[in-house]
Amino acid sequence: MTENLVRRAAPSSGRRLGGPHPGIVALVALLLTLLGLVVGAAMSKGHALESPFTSSQHLAHRIGQYRSATRVMAWIQVGSAVPLGILSATIYVRQQKLGVRVPGPVIGVFGGFLASTMLMLSGLIGWVSSRHELATDPTLLHALSFLSFITGSVGFVLGMGLLVAGLAVPGHLLRLLPRWLTWVGLVLAACCELSFVAMVAQPLQFLFPIGRFGGLLWLVAAGFLLPASRRSPWSEVPA
Repeated sequence: MTENLVRRAAPSSGRRLGGPHPGIVALVALLLTLLGLVVGAAMSKGHALESPFTSSQHLAHRIGQYRSATRVMAWIQVGSAVPLGILSATIYVRQQKLGVRVPGPVIGVFGGFLASTMLMLSGLIGWVSSRHELATDPTLLHALSFLSFITGSVGFVLGMGLLVAGLAVPGHLLRLLPRWLTWVGLVLAACCELSFVAMVAQPLQFLFPIGRFGGLLWLVAAGFLLPASRRSPWSEVPA
């Protein structure tokens, strides 16, 4: 069955795969994400990380009081979306060069670009909401905050789930990755895709940080363990 899923490429002994290392790119995306949260929390004593599920007046006061923190967080968030998009393309090309000919890589690159776009959009909206010109319109600020929240949570995590699944499924079937790692990836991908239910069931919002940080951590591990050739060390491990 595995043989039908793989078209072995011509021998390329000594040839390096082009493009950046997926593990390093994933690590950069993770570090930028953490940097934005740490800097924003430090500049606002944690208030810039509060939920938009509050009154418009309280939200407008909070943004006005910690405008710089909100702006810096949004700036770093936009920056963190770039390596995520690069990572998606890098993983796709790596899988193609490994001879993977299943829908997984295409699903993964779609999910990665979706996650990157949603994350960047969320950051851009967050930057707009930090502008002092909007300080006199709490209702508009509240609407922008909800839009930034939904794109950076549901939109981003749904894409992240597809990106993780797009690597975990072929990695499991073709033994390109350790079996335990692929199972963890499949569980994370399922959590990510289930997170959209939080749009109608607010208690399920705990899935957002699981999908966001769990997904990034998984991509770091998978990026470093993904082999550069079909002679994967994991293919020798019995199922």
